[in-house]
Amino acid sequence: MSAIATEHDVLLENLQKYFGFDAFKSEQRAIIQSLLDKKDTFVIMPTGGGKSLCYQLPALMLRGTAII
Repeated sequence: MSAIATEHDVLLENLQKYFGFDAFKSEQRAIIQSLLDKKDTFVIMPTGGGKSLCYQLPALMLRGTAII
C-alpha cells in the first residue's frame, strides 16, 4: 500500500470518527492533506461546500491550538 493510500485511510478514519461521514465532498481531501502538510492553504467554496470541515478535521488531528 502506498503512503498516499495509507494517509487517505487515516483521513477517512478520522472523518468517520469525528464527523460520522463516509466520504469527503469534492476537494476536501486535497485541501485537508495540504493543511496537514503544513502548507499555506486558501480555500474558496460555495456556502454548504464543506469549507469548515477542511479546517476542523486537521485541527482535531494535529497537536496544539487552532484558530478558525
